Order: sequence, then C-alpha cells, then structure tokens
Amino acid sequence: MFWGRGLNEVALRMIPVEISFVTKSYGDLKAVNGVSFSVNEGEVFALLGPNGAGKTTLIEIMEGLRKRDEGDVKVLGLDPWENGYALHSKIGVIPQGFTFFEKANPREAIKYYADLFGVSVDPDDTLKEVLLEDSAGVLFENLSSGQKQKMGLALSLVNFPELLFLDEPTTGLDPNARRAIWDVIRGLKNKDKTVILTTHYLDEAQQLSDRVAIMNHGNIVAMGTSDEIIEAYGSGERLEIHGTEELASYVRANTDLKVEYKGKGLIGIALNRKIDALTALAAVEQSGLDWGEIHTRRDSLDDVFVKLVRGPMDAQGEIKAENNGVNSTDRRRR
Repeated sequence: MFWGRGLNEVALRMIPVEISFVTKSYGDLKAVNGVSFSVNEGEVFALLGPNGAGKTTLIEIMEGLRKRDEGDVKVLGLDPWENGYALHSKIGVIPQGFTFFEKANPREAIKYYADLFGVSVDPDDTLKEVLLEDSAGVLFENLSSGQKQKMGLALSLVNFPELLFLDEPTTGLDPNARRAIWDVIRGLKNKDKTVILTTHYLDEAQQLSDRVAIMNHGNIVAMGTSDEIIEAYGSGERLEIHGTEELASYVRANTDLKVEYKGKGLIGIALNRKIDALTALAAVEQSGLDWGEIHTRRDSLDDVFVKLVRGPMDAQGEIKAENNGVNSTDRRRR
C-alpha cells in the first residue's frame, strides 16, 4: 500500500517548465526558432547567450508577458499567455536592472509587495533569507548595488513562489557583491527552489547551475550540465608551454602530437593519453630551445561558449569579436 502511494506521489510531481518547439518572429526575424527543453523541480537552470540570442523573448514567453507564435509552453502546469494572472501569483521575478522607490526601505517594500499579493509575511525573515537583514531600514537610494539586487531577490520571494526567474541578477556588481548574490542563490537551491537564471557571466553559470542551455540566433546550440557541454564541445585536456613558434614547430616535426602555436609565446599540445605529456616534454628538452612555465588545462564553459557563438562575450552580453557573423538585423533579436 505504501509502495502504491509512493508511485502516485511521483506521478503527481509537476515538471515546472515544459517548452516544445516554441517560435516567435518579428517580421522576417526569428527571435526564437523551434526551442524545446524542460526544467526540473529544484533545479537551477541557466540560460546563456549573447545579446540578440533570443533569451529575453523566451523568458518573457515563459513569464506570460509575450505571446508565442507556435509551440507549447507549460509553466507550473499553466499556459503562461492564457493563464497569466494565475501564473503570476506562483512565480517570483527579479528583472534586469531592478529598481524601486528611492525613499522606501527594504522592510517597507516587502510589506508593500505582501499587500499586493494578499499574503502574510515577516519582512525580517525574508530579508534574512537574502542576507539583507542589517539594512532593513536603509532607504533604497542609499543601498549599494549589491544590496539593491538582494532587495529585488527579497521581493521575488514575498509570494512564496514555486519558480523564480532571475534575469542577470549580478550584472554590474563588483566581485564581492556578485559572490554575495551567489550565496543567496545557493541558499534558494538548498531549499529546493526552482530557478531559471540568465547571466552574461559564464563562471557564474558554471558555479551555480545544475544545467545550462546556450542560445544563439534563436536556437539552443548546446544543453546539459557544464561538464557535459565541455566534454561534448571542448578540445579536451592539453599541455600549455611558454615558448617560441620555433619550439612549436620542432615538437610538431618530431612527434605525432597535435601542436598549436597560439601566439604571445604560448604553445598548446593536445593530450589524448597520459604518456603524451612525457613525449611532449622530451621533445621540448631535446630541442635545445628556451622554454618556460608549463601546465595542463581543460576548457572551461567560457572557452566552449566562445566556440559555439564565435566570440567571447563581455559583461553587457555583446560579442567582442570584430567579425562574428552577426549582422545589424541579428543584433535586434532580443
């Protein structure tokens, strides 16, 4: 009998987000192009991509703020566009660039939001949850950037949400403030909150998320855990040696190893087997040429991201590469 109840409980557990073949176009521009994925209960799911990838449009579709053209969307079992009012009482949102009334303090803001949602909440408990209890009476205009973001997180928790949308919660913050927000997100994760996180910081996604989806030009180009994505799209382990292009040519000519001169005095050697490192070092020593520091390295999520979107991304989400294949029309994709 107990076994049967367990099965029913498992069957009744809801998948918080289910998206199937969702599209959204603006004229000839496909902002979201047949995207499908699901987000599991208690998971931190990071949605990554440069500006123009389609992240904002997709997030707004999930939040019920924008109507999709095609496909199916279920958020907490509801169609976001058809049942937006019911959905909004169940989700928490911190928008990009969160702001509030300058003359209100965090405790007052929480009371205000509680009245809007018609819920009873202890402001001090909520502020403690986001590590802001010491600034409960400080006016919004006098809070630091990191404290303002914590206040936004606190407000997103007022209605006891089942799902949180955190849109670039650490953009523009200094490293200490970023890590303080990380601690808050980890705390939410420890309480089995489901979180959809968008960020321009790849290290942030790698540190916080259970799974990652990378978007580019309206498509999801990679999805899985950070390790799975790195394994699938990375270049594997390699030996890096500080040396000249002449040294790289010598090692390449005298071994069967894949050797690349990366410029600026750095040589990269792919390691397919452990013995490859010994073979490379023997060749380097036999060359008689000068060489310096050596170390082994694996690709990070940041390295893989650069390969998938054709360039590194800055803190504002723009691709830095001068020629990245994105024209002015593509840059308008949200």
